[in-house]
Amino acid sequence: MSQASYELKAEAREQVGKGSARAVRRNGKVPAVIYGDKQPPLAIALTYKDIYYKIHGGGFLTTIATIDVDGKKIQVLPKDYQLDPVKDFPVHVDFLRIGKDTEVNVDVPVHFINEDKSPGIKRGGVLNIVRHEVEFHCPANAIPEFITVDLTGTDIGDSIHISAVKLPAGVKPVISDRDFTVATIAGSAAMKPEAEEEAVETAEPEAAPAAEEK
Repeated sequence: MSQASYELKAEAREQVGKGSARAVRRNGKVPAVIYGDKQPPLAIALTYKDIYYKIHGGGFLTTIATIDVDGKKIQVLPKDYQLDPVKDFPVHVDFLRIGKDTEVNVDVPVHFINEDKSPGIKRGGVLNIVRHEVEFHCPANAIPEFITVDLTGTDIGDSIHISAVKLPAGVKPVISDRDFTVATIAGSAAMKPEAEEEAVETAEPEAAPAAEEK
């Protein structure tokens, strides 16, 4: 499941627009908006330090948060954020308000296990990751932290499709019209062909030349 929820304190903003956002940043805060769940958007200002470490700490877009806006607590899911292109600090954040039945599309990281149990990789093959993340549609309160691909038994030339990955209940790929590839096991130019290896192992030493007749 997704990482543990956390809480952020925020202030409501009465004014919106570029001028207001710049004023918020000058005061050491980050402008943000909470929207969704059939309610009007709510403009807020977050503490810079709090949001900076959450964004750069990993799992930000897949973890539900609670925002305390002047004493009113709102459950949200971060949907997008903007960073300064030069200094890499947050300049704006969008949050989706979470209701009881809210479902969302999220990009979930892919983790690979048991490379040491892949005959293809043990023979010198290479894991070629086609998708480091997969977009899923799922309940907002049941977002997986990651999905796991088991490489046990995979060989050179094999493709691992999304249908081979065990997914949590209620989690479905957004791409539904094809069984797309998540990774492949590719051959390596440095590896020896299996047939060549067997030939070397089974070859017998040549017999000594027969003595010449006198």
